[in-house]
Amino acid sequence: MAKIYSKRKLAKKTMLPKKETIRLILQYSCALNIIKIGNMSFETLAN
Repeated sequence: MAKIYSKRKLAKKTMLPKKETIRLILQYSCALNIIKIGNMSFETLAN
C-alpha cells in the first residue's frame, strides 16, 4: 500500500478569492471600529 501513495503527487492548486469575497472583507474592515480605553478594547460595527 505504501507504493500506491508514493506514486501520487500532490497537485498544487493556486486558490484565488472571488471579487465578492474581497469586497465583503474590505467593507467589513472599513465598518469596524476598535476603541481602546485603558487595557480594554471595544469593537463596534457601523452597519
